[in-house]
Amino acid sequence: MKSYAAAALLLASTAISHPIEKRADITDLDILQYALTLEHLENVFYKGGVSTMSQDMFVAAGFSAKYYTNLLYVVNDEQDHVQYLTDAIKSTGATPVAACEYNFPYKDPMSFVALASVLEGVGTSAYLGGAGLIQSKDYLGVAGSILVTESIHTSLQRFNLGEIAAANPYGTALGLNQVFTIAGAFIKSCPASNPTLPLKAFPGLTATQGNPTSQGIPFTFQAKGTVPASAFVTFVSGLNTTSVPVTMKGNMISAMIPNTIAGQSYAFITSSAIAAGMSVTDNMVLFGPAVIEVTPPSPMFDIKEQ
Repeated sequence: MKSYAAAALLLASTAISHPIEKRADITDLDILQYALTLEHLENVFYKGGVSTMSQDMFVAAGFSAKYYTNLLYVVNDEQDHVQYLTDAIKSTGATPVAACEYNFPYKDPMSFVALASVLEGVGTSAYLGGAGLIQSKDYLGVAGSILVTESIHTSLQRFNLGEIAAANPYGTALGLNQVFTIAGAFIKSCPASNPTLPLKAFPGLTATQGNPTSQGIPFTFQAKGTVPASAFVTFVSGLNTTSVPVTMKGNMISAMIPNTIAGQSYAFITSSAIAAGMSVTDNMVLFGPAVIEVTPPSPMFDIKEQ
């Protein structure tokens, strides 16, 4: 399996489960600007990769020429998403957010694809999480359409890293501030003219252990601040939310990966335990989310069941 650890080490800090927390202060225009902010990030990331690394470099790193061709289509998709959202925002009379200056610390094709897998997974989670906040059915349809494409991108990157492409039967939704926390790790500065969005980043939580990991394995994190002894590590994966009491080892946080977690998943430090199936609301979050990759167990199904 090609290493996911490269992406984990690149994330200095990096969701929300179902149902989505309603926020009366968020408008459809805010959602469009939020989506465009994420699409700018992906657009610049991908164009930077293909402009600095050739097909031969990707092939030498173990990727196929067919993968590189697919990668070019991904670049095209992200550019199209930026243009579509820009035009939609302009049609409302508002000024679209512009691209920022970013720091993407990949150094070769392998670390680039590993980071692409993480970013696509977060993008998919962002559209899934944001959908419940959209009021316009037209905008909701557009968000759903982009979500499908982002999910395809995610599977492409995961498969070419040697990961299980469909590691979870369900998508994992992220809240607006959770996504903003992750994206902020890559943003150096934005134009002063960009509209201010009603978003905030939480204190960072870093996965300090190599990825991928497995269910039932102890995993360590480090928070950017003091973690109360009464806190919990809350894992969110697909439709599952599982809280585990915090175990402190010096300044390191240790928790067992639950058997409900599979694929690209997210971990919070929360002030209280979250009941299974309930959402992680912003007022519960102390740190995070951190991105982790959990290898799923072998598939199980009844071949006789139709």
